[in-house]
Amino acid sequence: MKRGKLRVLLGAAPGVGKTYEMLEEGRRLSTNGRDVVIAVVETHGRAATAAQAEGLPVIPRRRIEHRGVELDEMDLDAVLDRRPSLALVDELAHTNAPGSRHPKRWQDVEELLEAGIDVITTVNVQHIESLNDVVEKITGVAQRETVPDAVVRSADQVEVVDLAPQSLRDRLSAGVVYPAERIDAALSNYFRLGNLTALRELALLWLADEVDSALKSYRAEHGI
Repeated sequence: MKRGKLRVLLGAAPGVGKTYEMLEEGRRLSTNGRDVVIAVVETHGRAATAAQAEGLPVIPRRRIEHRGVELDEMDLDAVLDRRPSLALVDELAHTNAPGSRHPKRWQDVEELLEAGIDVITTVNVQHIESLNDVVEKITGVAQRETVPDAVVRSADQVEVVDLAPQSLRDRLSAGVVYPAERIDAALSNYFRLGNLTALRELALLWLADEVDSALKSYRAEHGI
């Protein structure tokens, strides 16, 4: 069976528009005849993101009870049974609830790819394993959820969803990213201008390194 293709939308921070762009691309491809489904999308209460999801088929989530609490997770088996041409899978670094087949969502994505299903997914730079310590030094926040660099590097396409730091702060102030009660704390801490600038640089440098490796391989293969 031909392996599915993986496209990763990489962002410097929450709120830059990764999920929105993933859904927008899903809608475009669906209009052009591709069989696209939403396997799992987290809108985080953002109205514009939720609006982008309208009209696309959604695979209902699976409910898992853990210590008396019901948790919703992507229903991997339902997606595999549905066998779409393309699955939209948000938050690649997500940790699945106990009792799931795989501990990490990126492992679910790997199974979808092995089944021949194309996947578009999203991840923030702070969740890339090799950058985890650097991000903690910049922001002072430890990230518990990570995805191995090799998983992202193996993607057929990696695209940075870029937004200037001040533009992201403006979106945050306008209530587009977080609810009102979280805005002031976010602007004063994680979303400080210096933090966002450093995270943006990290994302661009990581991708530049990947592009450089691809170029070296291409030159070697073609004797350039």
